[in-house]
Amino acid sequence: MAKTAKTASTPGRRFMKLAGMTASIASKTVSNSIKNLTADEEQKNASRSKLFQDIGLQIADTLGEMKGAVMKVGQIASQYKDIFPPEVARAISKLQRQAPAMPFSEIKAQVEKELGKPILSIFKSFDETPFAAASIGQVHKAVLPDGQQVVVKVQYPGIDEACESDLKQVRLALRLMGVLKVDRKLQERLFKEIQESLDNELNYQIEAQNLAVARAFHEKLDSKIVIPKVFPEYSSRHVLTLSLEPGESIETASAWPLEVRNALGRRLFRAMGQEIFYLKRFHCDPHPGNFAFREDGTVIIYDFGGVKTLSSEIVHHFKQLIHASRERNVTEIEDQLDALHAMAEKGKFPAGLYQQWLEVLMRPLTTHYDFAENSAHHDGVELVKASLKYWDVFKPSPDTLMVNRTVSGHYWNMIHLKVHDDLSDVFEELVPPRSA
Repeated sequence: MAKTAKTASTPGRRFMKLAGMTASIASKTVSNSIKNLTADEEQKNASRSKLFQDIGLQIADTLGEMKGAVMKVGQIASQYKDIFPPEVARAISKLQRQAPAMPFSEIKAQVEKELGKPILSIFKSFDETPFAAASIGQVHKAVLPDGQQVVVKVQYPGIDEACESDLKQVRLALRLMGVLKVDRKLQERLFKEIQESLDNELNYQIEAQNLAVARAFHEKLDSKIVIPKVFPEYSSRHVLTLSLEPGESIETASAWPLEVRNALGRRLFRAMGQEIFYLKRFHCDPHPGNFAFREDGTVIIYDFGGVKTLSSEIVHHFKQLIHASRERNVTEIEDQLDALHAMAEKGKFPAGLYQQWLEVLMRPLTTHYDFAENSAHHDGVELVKASLKYWDVFKPSPDTLMVNRTVSGHYWNMIHLKVHDDLSDVFEELVPPRSA
């Protein structure tokens, strides 16, 4: 009888597939260099862009086929897209789409192995069809013996065993391409952070802790921020059982009345800021699928596998950066960016461009802003053209990458919700202006 293909292939097969990808990338890169020996600058740039497109697609296709740990590595890499050329970032970003489901027989075996009993002696009922599937696991609805409706996240068998070698292979492939836009020391810091992020996502006990902390934090501040409750006796390192917290998708919520959409937007913005500036631990996966909404203004936050902890020092620098931006103080802005390891060369970016960027970036936070119109983004695209030749003044920083990703991701969530509001009061509540 034919066996169903396993999500995590054997270490040998996985290694050979990744090694084949790496060898192919090395060959393409060398061939491109030889071909361009006599090319002019314009031809070299066009050829390099085409090479990056081809290689980016190859990485995405290879990791996508393999699913499991390597696909998760690709997804995390795509979250750090600031360190890649746009051609590569676009290709690997498709790895964030949902993966096909795993056969229920394997899910059942994993649950029984982790929780130590037959599945129907643990749960009153357990839906065989998942309602969500991703790269490292899938989610099933179930009912506890006392009638409580729950969702059960089940990690695919074998996913966590090969992550370190998978990450090394992906990193080697990217280095052979020569596409990492940062020096070796910064690469070490970035990939260490990616490894830690991956380790945390693969450990559902850490996610359970993250959920408990966030739930305790938010329930004191706002009863309409809902975080699922963990059921520890039905959970383990690879199985996580949570209360079922239903809500509507962002697409459905976008059709609700403006006052409801504005209430949701304000609540989402406030919750994000409270986590960053006060809790100093924040949910850093702003994908719209990780949020649900109710017409009474409730926001439900799912999936706390990705949580970033900030030091008091880093939070202090972010606050000072906001103060300097409000005051349009370019010198202090550069000092704070430098303290956050995001500045390569101070004093090299034109002051006039700084002022234009500040107006664009602060507009959604300080004016009555129509997110659906999205004027800041459109004006920012125009500013990029004038700024490109100075772009190497800035550099990606492990201190700022996840904050930037979270803030920009929620900006797009506000666009999806079609928020049209003045958020300046919430902004000042989160980071009060400096005293005169």
